[in-house]
Amino acid sequence: MSLLTLYQLEREDIKNIINDALYFKKNRKKNKYNNLLENKNIALIFESPSTRTRVSFDIAINELGGHSLMLNTGETHLGKKESIKDTANVMSKYVDCIVARVKNHSTLEELVKYGSVPVINALSDLSHPCQILADLLTIYQYKNKFKGLKLSYLGDGNNVCNSLIIGGALLGMDIYVATPKGYEPNELFINKGLEIINKYGEGTLILTNDPLEAAEDADILYTDVWVSMSDKDKNIDEINKVFPPYQINKKLLEYAKDDVIVMHCLPANRGMEITDEVIDGDHSVVYEEAENRLHAQKALFKYIFYE
Repeated sequence: MSLLTLYQLEREDIKNIINDALYFKKNRKKNKYNNLLENKNIALIFESPSTRTRVSFDIAINELGGHSLMLNTGETHLGKKESIKDTANVMSKYVDCIVARVKNHSTLEELVKYGSVPVINALSDLSHPCQILADLLTIYQYKNKFKGLKLSYLGDGNNVCNSLIIGGALLGMDIYVATPKGYEPNELFINKGLEIINKYGEGTLILTNDPLEAAEDADILYTDVWVSMSDKDKNIDEINKVFPPYQINKKLLEYAKDDVIVMHCLPANRGMEITDEVIDGDHSVVYEEAENRLHAQKALFKYIFYE
């Protein structure tokens, strides 16, 4: 199967992935899955620059006994000199799985439609499921539960926010999303989140323009960049005007619980969405969160190929 968004998963699926990720983290060098990807070739297609996603996937494949093939922008004809349909068909003859970081989510959908191997979304403009799997692993490590936790996201309602809503909903968390007006998360992901909450009868989803409402008694404070590398059309002057109240800083941290953890998927624009004092402070778990990309990706490969 492919994984383009987290709403493809059931609650038990995501719990199993997290449990497997915990196993991989505790047994990184020696475990019973060292040959999980033996004789498997995984294509890594990156239309956008990457550090954590690229490195963690490459190492995960290597440590599971597979072979990774890295293809950057300019090294393929994907959607340019060659249709995505033709690329999907040809790549499916060569490799066992495609991991793709793309600018447009529709590219992933076409790869799935016309290819015959699993496709993993390593980031698109709509969704970042692999990041959220690592985030959920991190939350569980620090909180040892999901149900009843207040997960608060502040900033731009972007692809990370979209996927965080789904991940939190699947695990029964109380999700608060605080954004400026006009920067709310994608409506499809809002509706999917509400459907999941109704299905399992647990958790809540609250959208607000008040950052203090989100921060009040939060167990987790999460933020991401206000302007990503793909947001060239955003008005920087407007961003600098409307987003500062959503910055995670020492003052906002005081509204959260004493044992709050602070998360950021990185890279961070220090001094914008988060201050140095907070990201380098005692509540920050950003580096463990980044490390967990490796373990969550291993667990995802196990799910994709063997569940």
